[in-house]
Amino acid sequence: MTASGLGLAASAQEDCLYCPGPAETPHERFEWEVRVDAGQGEALGPCGSCAFQATAMDELRKAMRAMPRDAAIRGGIVHKVCDFGAGADGWSSREIFRASLDPAGAVRFERVAT
Repeated sequence: MTASGLGLAASAQEDCLYCPGPAETPHERFEWEVRVDAGQGEALGPCGSCAFQATAMDELRKAMRAMPRDAAIRGGIVHKVCDFGAGADGWSSREIFRASLDPAGAVRFERVAT
């Protein structure tokens, strides 16, 4: 109680053994990617990383709409968090959205249940 009253108490994320801390690295990222069906399997298409979920959704939407109409594509967004005990790279991750392109050219997002 006294430590938190003096502002000395730190959160678990600030104490993470793998993360440099809040000033040096963001604690949250949203990675988006487009996957293209390439006959024998899937190939990675455009991809990126953003600090905000809405920005990642916009970037994924733009990338999917820019792909050729005859390509079989799908997209996804992974939420990554720098978290205590997450592993050697310090990031835990989970897929939060899957995206598909409908025949009219609109990108449809589906939330992934945890």
